[in-house]
Amino acid sequence: MSVEMVEMSVKAAEPLRPAGVLQQNRVFLDFFWDLAKPDQEVRLKAVENLIQYLKTENKADELDYTFKRLVDGLSHTRETARPGFSLALGQVLCAFKDVSLQSILNRIKEKHNLQAVKKKLARNAMFGNLFGVLALHQSGRLAEEPLVVLGCVTLLQSLTQHKQHLKDLPSKTMVDILTEIPEEVFEEVLLGALQTDLASAFNTPEQLQLLLVALQRFPQTLKPKKLKKLLGSSTIINADNIPKLIEVLKMAAHSVKKELTLPAVALDLLKLSLKEDSFQLFWDKAITEGMFTEPFGVTHYLSFRLLGSALPLLSLSQLKTVLSGEVMMHYGEHVLASQKPGRFRLAPEMDTYVLDFLQACQDSDKQLAVMVGFSSLTHLGLPVVSPVWKVVQHLQPAAVQSYVEWLKGMFLQPRMEELLDVSTRKQKGKQEGGEQKDSAVFHLRRWIVSRLASIIDNNQVKKQEDLIMDVARFVFFHAFFGTQKASSDIAETSSKPSIPLDEQTRGVLVSSFFGLLMSLHHMPPSDDGAAVNQRRVLGVTADGTMWIYRLVQYAQRLLNHPKHVRRVHPFSSEQRRAWDSMLESVENLRKKGTTAESGAFQQLFLLVGMHLFKAPDELLDIMKDLQNCVDKAQEKKTKKKKKKGETEEPEWVEVMVDILLSLLSQQNRLIRQVCKTVFSSICPHVTAAALTAILDVLDPDKEDEEDSAVVVTDDADKTPKRKLEEDEEMEDDSEAGSDEDSDGDEAVEEEVDQSFRLELMKVLQQQNTLATEEDASSDEDLDDDAMMKLDQSLSTLFSEQKKKIQAKKDEKTKLQKEKTLVRDFRMKVLDLVEVFVARQAGSPLIIGLVEPLLNMIDRGMSSGSEQQEQDFLRRAADIFRNQLCRSKVYCRTAADRQGELHDLLDKLMSKSLKLSDSSVCLYYFSASLYLVKVLRGAPPAETKEAPMADGAAANDPRFMGNVDVDRVSSLFRDALVSFMSRRKSPLTSQMFTDLFCRFPVLCVNLLDTAVQHITSGVREHQQGQACVLVLRAMQSRDVQQILSGAKWTKLCEQVTLQLAASLEQVSESKVAKEKLVRTLELCQFLVKHVHWKKLSVDLEPLRNVLQPLTNVVTFKKTGTLEDTYWAVMKHFGVMKPKTEKTKPDKDAEPQEEAPNKKKGFLPETKKRKKRNKPVLEPAGDKSSSTNKPGEETGQAKKKRNKKPKRKRAADGAAAPPSQSSPAKRSKTQTDSKADKKQKKKLKQKKGGGQ
Repeated sequence: MSVEMVEMSVKAAEPLRPAGVLQQNRVFLDFFWDLAKPDQEVRLKAVENLIQYLKTENKADELDYTFKRLVDGLSHTRETARPGFSLALGQVLCAFKDVSLQSILNRIKEKHNLQAVKKKLARNAMFGNLFGVLALHQSGRLAEEPLVVLGCVTLLQSLTQHKQHLKDLPSKTMVDILTEIPEEVFEEVLLGALQTDLASAFNTPEQLQLLLVALQRFPQTLKPKKLKKLLGSSTIINADNIPKLIEVLKMAAHSVKKELTLPAVALDLLKLSLKEDSFQLFWDKAITEGMFTEPFGVTHYLSFRLLGSALPLLSLSQLKTVLSGEVMMHYGEHVLASQKPGRFRLAPEMDTYVLDFLQACQDSDKQLAVMVGFSSLTHLGLPVVSPVWKVVQHLQPAAVQSYVEWLKGMFLQPRMEELLDVSTRKQKGKQEGGEQKDSAVFHLRRWIVSRLASIIDNNQVKKQEDLIMDVARFVFFHAFFGTQKASSDIAETSSKPSIPLDEQTRGVLVSSFFGLLMSLHHMPPSDDGAAVNQRRVLGVTADGTMWIYRLVQYAQRLLNHPKHVRRVHPFSSEQRRAWDSMLESVENLRKKGTTAESGAFQQLFLLVGMHLFKAPDELLDIMKDLQNCVDKAQEKKTKKKKKKGETEEPEWVEVMVDILLSLLSQQNRLIRQVCKTVFSSICPHVTAAALTAILDVLDPDKEDEEDSAVVVTDDADKTPKRKLEEDEEMEDDSEAGSDEDSDGDEAVEEEVDQSFRLELMKVLQQQNTLATEEDASSDEDLDDDAMMKLDQSLSTLFSEQKKKIQAKKDEKTKLQKEKTLVRDFRMKVLDLVEVFVARQAGSPLIIGLVEPLLNMIDRGMSSGSEQQEQDFLRRAADIFRNQLCRSKVYCRTAADRQGELHDLLDKLMSKSLKLSDSSVCLYYFSASLYLVKVLRGAPPAETKEAPMADGAAANDPRFMGNVDVDRVSSLFRDALVSFMSRRKSPLTSQMFTDLFCRFPVLCVNLLDTAVQHITSGVREHQQGQACVLVLRAMQSRDVQQILSGAKWTKLCEQVTLQLAASLEQVSESKVAKEKLVRTLELCQFLVKHVHWKKLSVDLEPLRNVLQPLTNVVTFKKTGTLEDTYWAVMKHFGVMKPKTEKTKPDKDAEPQEEAPNKKKGFLPETKKRKKRNKPVLEPAGDKSSSTNKPGEETGQAKKKRNKKPKRKRAADGAAAPPSQSSPAKRSKTQTDSKADKKQKKKLKQKKGGGQ
């Protein structure tokens, strides 16, 4: 059919058609269909295949036909098809260079003539001409035929007037043509044709763009004399043309409002201004003064985008001028205004411009000028760019060094007059005051410190180690020291701050310094010559020295120069001794080697030493204890035996744990990580007392022990916030707690209101202003002195009341903050537990974690719903179940603790039966299984080998080690009976499934109980779960090995009898069917196993119960229940009956539909059925015909219902008027329905009359 269409189109175009076109093959024609498809990949493939086909066949008629089809497709109604045909035409012209471009241009003009085409097809014809010219341009042969170039430009000029359809595409195409033709062709052919457009360059952006491109491409043709003849001036950018250029730029800005891009004409004007040496005139007059006369909008955005695009084009002096001018001021105002929600933000685009400039520019001076320019744009002293601006990572090392020096200089001597402040006049007026100026300086210094810290923190920034150390020294020095006298040994003393540093600024410096320590702790070494597979050590310099150690050495140097440097808060003699002893301990550790343990202790010493500058009073005792611990640890390594007199002193590891707990109370991430590292190294030495100290911190029940009191501090206030212990009221349920708090607050308010009321009455009575019954009718007023005295008394009373209310609010906020700090501290302490479980999973002490962790989980399940509580509970549960209970490494030396472990197991099982929450019971049951695993220990064959996965023994499934099998079996049997006999039990079948799989001996002991409950379970659900447990047990190979022989046969007989008894009680309920499925699954395994093993088990009772089951339970065609049942019966030789599919009788339908040919009446299938209604009048012969549709099958009814409503049966015409009588209505039918039905009957009657 498509071939015929092609032939018809060819006939219309050419009466005399070559004969070969009539026999075009299908493959050739499919190329043109693919060119019109929306998928770009398909179109590109079609172009490639078409060219290859034409080159292979090399037939003139096919090539001519190709050009005709491609030219026709240029005006395709489908927008995605036009580029495909245009690209194909261009590529074909490029491949067949013997084809004249003029002939193709003539075809295009003839086919898409705008004068001859119909009005509704005019838009398609416009695009046909445009894409035709684009195809000729893409062929790359335009320069070879100058007349074709002229024809294309003339055609494009005629299309420029149709902007409503083509917009600026014709002008852009002309610009593209100019960029590829040689200057001779332009001068000889196009200059005359473009004379009008070039002369009217200031009318539209497109015409100005055309002129600018011509000037760039053909400077010898468009010389100043020629320009003066065209425009009246020898240059484009001059004072006379500035107003015209402003209007053109405004038009260009509005034309790209939706595209959010920079118009090309603006960038070309900027390049021309640089070429004509008139950049300053263009920037000051056209951009700065011209673009900002309109309200904030597209002209402003054009200026900002032009600023970003101009960065790579400007010289250093021009960059400094532009970045300190009015355009930058307006950009800063835009950044501030765009902070409000819903505003357009150009800052991401500017970041991209700066990023591209810094990547491409290799001049460090220009890079520095750009960074300084944007960093100088401030609002009330605070730069508008982010202190973590990531463009800094593309700076050259020299630029980074210079930028850091500029930041340090601006910090020490804030030159506010050099900054571009975008504050409003009102804000600037306020800023002239002393307080506002100090605030601006503080904002600037705070930003500079954050900027310096972010440079160090960003590992992508190209920086040397000297620069890193220089920034760290600078921040540390000004955070804790001041300059008294310049010293050549200390570079930071060379310049003093012009404005002294206040406490607020020093607080920012202190916080940033410890953030720098964190960054240095994770900083990779700068040495790139290390081996690829070698592990990289973080936090060290290229020579292996720790960064923090170098900073401690610098601090020691500062302390040794008291004449030149002074401490902001001087050390006391005791604090200085602690500092010196810390240095001595570190040096001793460095001499003994570079082990992991030694490195961890060095980090802890150095970190505590640096924190002495921040909080010396709090860490002084910790430093002393730390030194004693390290000394004792070193002595213990040299002396294996201790003297009897030393047993009373606490172990060094216990003191170390207390120190770590004290350090964890500090709000510092670096301390948290160092504490984890140190604790990991001392884990092998941890004692039961040390572990108990950690668990006491996590246990909120232990409130009266003084040893567990830890002060939690907040860096923001630097004051002790709260002891670790909390009252039980704060750990109760959130809802109950909130209710109690609200009730308490209301009670307090009532008391306060009552007391305030009494005080108020006293004040009024003292002034005799409170009316009584005796002087109620008195109208005397107070004099002025009494009134003033009363006002003063009332003012004092109300101010005191306001202070009391505010104090209570502050107390409540403080308590909430303390609670948050304590929760955060508990989360940190949980890190130590996680480390101990991971490193010491085989230690006997690990068993001591079971009960405390379970208590934490149990309490967490009933505690508040705050996010911190949920995170703590989630971590504790993960540590307990995934890292402790499921660990492949466990304690195997518990032979001397059998009684203790059995008692603990008994306690846990008893507790699990009393729980109400199944999720909590799961953790208790997992703990019980873990204890059984510990008691069993490793099998004899496994002791000398690597520990196996958490499962059964390798060789002998009967091996149970130190487990008291009878006692443990009794515990789990009681649990199983509880599960089967209680309606609401916290236990689940999955728990016992895990027990059966992991411990086959216990499974065998509990199997009889599970078999009994197949019929004696309290509910059908429990009976079904009993079947599941028996099935899992019988499927276990270890259980089959233990119960081999007569025992296994006896078990099969018991299960058979229980199943037969269970199948006799079957109902249609949903729960009963679920139980039936579980029972049938067990039957399937049992019957199959008995037949396979040829056991002497009588299955006849089971068969007799299963056969009549289809009469008791309704089976579907397919489903789990049905499939399982027939799978069981298959083992008895009974196959599922096959159902024959009956095909409906299609011959009867046309005969029944034959009478329904007359139009105008409702068919009988559409009429409402009236059943059990009294017949008042005989319906004659029509009754038989009306009853037929009711007798049809449901399938026939559905088919009739699908017929259109316009087809109506003729039988309805004979319906008597009595049918619409109210006497024939059903008694259950309402009057409104009867009225509607009556109206419907009347309409049918009228239709029949027509």
